[in-house]
Amino acid sequence: MSNGPRVSIVTPCLNMGRYLEEAIRSVLAQDYEAIEYIVIDGGSTDNTLEILERYKDRLRYESRPDSGAAEAINRGFALAGGGIFAYLNADDLYLPGAVRAAAQALAEHPDAGVVYGSASWIDADGAVVGEYPTRAFDRELLGRECFICQPAAFIRSGVFDRAGRMDATLQYTFDYDLWLRIARLYPMHRMDARLAHSRMHLENKTLGRRRQVFQETLAMLERNEGYVPFTWVYSYTCYRRDGRDQFFDPLAPSVRSYLAALPMGLARNRRHPWRFLREWFRVMSWAGLLRRLQATHSEPRP
Repeated sequence: MSNGPRVSIVTPCLNMGRYLEEAIRSVLAQDYEAIEYIVIDGGSTDNTLEILERYKDRLRYESRPDSGAAEAINRGFALAGGGIFAYLNADDLYLPGAVRAAAQALAEHPDAGVVYGSASWIDADGAVVGEYPTRAFDRELLGRECFICQPAAFIRSGVFDRAGRMDATLQYTFDYDLWLRIARLYPMHRMDARLAHSRMHLENKTLGRRRQVFQETLAMLERNEGYVPFTWVYSYTCYRRDGRDQFFDPLAPSVRSYLAALPMGLARNRRHPWRFLREWFRVMSWAGLLRRLQATHSEPRP
């Protein structure tokens, strides 16, 4: 496809030399000619610059310290000239035909500010370990869960600017924050196509810094939505109890965590206490809670 709008793709990276070349190749192998590719490196000390030098004839890159990925993405898009923006983390991958399919979807849905497809989770070695739970666009549901997989999303450049670009004060939830702000202004269109692989490994921020991710997400939702849903509060209370990453080591339901979620949720939702109480009560009836408490107390101690 050679007659479509230019697509500007930015990759923020910092010491991701182990995965970077694979990400670069997934961009350069796309069957869409009008691609502008920019890599913004935060001052890596591994082999990142050696890799970028090998591909300098096919991409543009800069390397200097920054405050994080959100700032790097903003810097990259400030240099870009495309009508469509996308950003691909250095450990993620595009699937063949992803850019072409996204450009076509944006052309077919002129009202959409963002188009997004489905994606698979892969591990450090590239093996598929699950499917990202992508859903059809629903603004209310988006306030409760992030169902848009970032590497599978493509944004109109004017929409990115009007929404206020990335919040560079955020380190972990800047993509979710951006989707929420865009969704106030424009609809989003879910594509029936698999576009990307999102890599999950303990070196990435999402899994490696779970406490900080939860804390920033709760604060971001409180600021953006004025409300922190039960699911986020409960997941955080579970994490605080057992330290599970809730991906490779799945969330373990707990009556104690359920009970602990109540005061935390009420503290986070001082303006909407009854809304949170209704959510909390819907999860478990009093009779069910009493049965679970009785079962917990009757279990033999080791």
